[in-house]
Amino acid sequence: MAFDKKLLEILACPVCKGKLNYQAKQKELVCRFDKLAYPIRENIPVLLETEARELSSEDLEKIN
Repeated sequence: MAFDKKLLEILACPVCKGKLNYQAKQKELVCRFDKLAYPIRENIPVLLETEARELSSEDLEKIN
């Protein structure tokens, strides 16, 4: 089973409560405002700030 994209309608960044963008290739949910990428493990989003990786400006430019 793959990550259900319908979840994006109800999921929000735990830091700013903003919209998350799904990045299938990296298996991450990205918050552009906070520059954080939350991992998706076993098709479950891990929305913990301590588990997120920080994104550089270059990383954000690569994300559509």
